[in-house]
Amino acid sequence: MLLAGILFSLGLTSLLVRRNLIFVLMSLEVMLNAAGLAFVVAGARWHQADGQVMFLFILAVAAAEVSVGLALVLEIYHRVKSLDVDELSKMRG
Repeated sequence: MLLAGILFSLGLTSLLVRRNLIFVLMSLEVMLNAAGLAFVVAGARWHQADGQVMFLFILAVAAAEVSVGLALVLEIYHRVKSLDVDELSKMRG
């Protein structure tokens, strides 16, 4: 559980510090993996398979996040020619 907490806090710190959109998506992936690790550890501690089932759901959410996120990154780069988060805040509809 300590490792999961450390990974989650590193992902959160990287999410708040980085300005590149690719690194933001990678930070979200680290945070999702840390949550999945916590579920697996808790399930192993209580001798239940629920943690592994939740981890499968987390993997499905992570796969969906990657596919949609990368599609958005490609479209944003095509329009703005930058992946800087500060540049994206200047966009107006």
